[in-house]
Amino acid sequence: MPHGSTTQRPTLVSFSGIDGAGKSTLVEQMVRRLRQDGQTVGVIAVDPSSPYTGGALLGDRIRMQEFSGDAGVYIRSMASRGAKGGLAEAVADVCVVMAAAGRQAILIETMGVGQDEVEVAGLADVTVLVLVPGMGDEVQSLKAGVMEEADIFVVNKSDREGADRVEREIRTMQSLGSHGDGWVPPVVRTIASSGEGTTTLVETIDRCVEWLRHRGVAIWRDRR
Repeated sequence: MPHGSTTQRPTLVSFSGIDGAGKSTLVEQMVRRLRQDGQTVGVIAVDPSSPYTGGALLGDRIRMQEFSGDAGVYIRSMASRGAKGGLAEAVADVCVVMAAAGRQAILIETMGVGQDEVEVAGLADVTVLVLVPGMGDEVQSLKAGVMEEADIFVVNKSDREGADRVEREIRTMQSLGSHGDGWVPPVVRTIASSGEGTTTLVETIDRCVEWLRHRGVAIWRDRR
C-alpha cells in the first residue's frame, strides 16, 4: 500500500465478509506482506462480545502471536458491544490514535457481516469484501447491501471447488450495475492459508487508492 512518512495519515483498509471466510488469516498475511515492505501496521479486529465479560470473544491478538515481538505491528481486538455493521463504536477513535503513533497502514477486520451492514465503508478508504466457494445463495443475499459497497472482491480459499462460480456470480452482478463512478471493483483470488494472492491484493489496493487520489476523492488521511 502507498508508503508515507510517519507524520502522514495512514491508509485504512477494511476486510468484511461472512464468518468462516478466512478474514483473520488474510489480514495476518497482509500484515506479513506489508512488514516485508517496511511499513508499520495497525490492526483493529472486531470480535463478538463475551456474554460474561463483555470483552472480545475471539481475540485476534492471540491468533497473531507471530507479531508479538514486532514493534512495527500493533494489534487491538475490540468487542462489538452491540454496535451495528460489524464494528465497535470506538473503532474510529482507535484509528486516530494509531495514526498519531505513526502507523502507515491500518487494517480493520469486521465481524461476520450481513446484507445491510455497510457502516465500515463509511470509515475505510478501501473496502475489501471476502467471499469463499460453497456460499450457495449467499452472494445473492448480500447483493443488495454490502456487495454494493465493496471496492475490491476477494475470492478466498480459491483452491476449493466452486471458486470459478463465485467469481462468475460477482461478474454477473457487476454487469447489472456499477459503482456509478467509473471504478469496477476487481476480483482477486487468494489462498490465505499459504499467502497466495496477497501480493496481488496489495497491488490492487494501491491502484484503488491512487484512483481515488486521481479523482480528487479525499481519502482518510486527508479527511481527518
